[in-house]
Amino acid sequence: MSQSSFAGFDNIRNHAIHLEFVALLAGSLAMWWRSLATTLELGLNSEAHTYILLIVPLSVALIYDEIKRRPVRSRTRAWFGTILLGVALLLQSFTGWNVLHLSAGSNVSMSMFALVIWWFGSVIVCFGVEAFRSLLFPLCFLFLVVPFPNHALNWITEFLQRQSAVAAGMLFHAARVPVTRDGVLLFIPGLQIEVTRECSSIRSSTMLMVITLILAHLFLRSWWRKSLLVLVAIPLSVAKNAVRIFTIAELATRVDSGYLEGRLHRNGGILFLSLALLAILAVLWVLRKGDAQTVAESP
Repeated sequence: MSQSSFAGFDNIRNHAIHLEFVALLAGSLAMWWRSLATTLELGLNSEAHTYILLIVPLSVALIYDEIKRRPVRSRTRAWFGTILLGVALLLQSFTGWNVLHLSAGSNVSMSMFALVIWWFGSVIVCFGVEAFRSLLFPLCFLFLVVPFPNHALNWITEFLQRQSAVAAGMLFHAARVPVTRDGVLLFIPGLQIEVTRECSSIRSSTMLMVITLILAHLFLRSWWRKSLLVLVAIPLSVAKNAVRIFTIAELATRVDSGYLEGRLHRNGGILFLSLALLAILAVLWVLRKGDAQTVAESP
């Protein structure tokens, strides 16, 4: 058989593989449309889930970039992908009948988890285990489309509330402002501050975490430096909210009480998120220098 015949066969085979993959994706949209619609609604209407709207576009962009740099054509051990497809269908049947008697929120979370498993299986069935490994981060990144179950969301929100109140109290002490703290309540001369759920900054905190994950993946090599950068984002999430509380309180007590209800209070999250991102970029710069030095010293 001529070389051109082999090339033609490969083109037909690749075309069939891509059609199979598109069919599996289309099937997932048909089987999971209710959960997808609920998750999209959460992303549009819930501050705690706004980040979900970014996950699929970012993952697709990362996959495209990875394939462009290192194309993978291997297709081996597709049977494991078939197992994942079966597991996804089983989990989806559990959520459809709610045999585990989960709450509505937890049911959607399990359903979306099953959807991501289906996507994993689709990649392995169509393109192979090697392709899955080469795309491990952007594919695992898709797990972030799974909404937080209510109990997990409540724990995260309460953690941000408490720690933001503690950190803001430390800022007031550092500025020599008399302050008393009672849980999430702060008392300073002329003002009582309550760090409510709405003031927990969960939207900007989740956005900061998503951005940090992307930066760590794109610009760092060693796993421990990536982990360290992501861990740094946790205290920075608290710190940026504490700075916001401290700044608004100081402006309200020393300049104009209107700052308590002004634009800085309502829409200032992006400003303090930007400050946290600058800190993340500074840490990234230091860690990246260490990465470069390690690569230069390696034989």
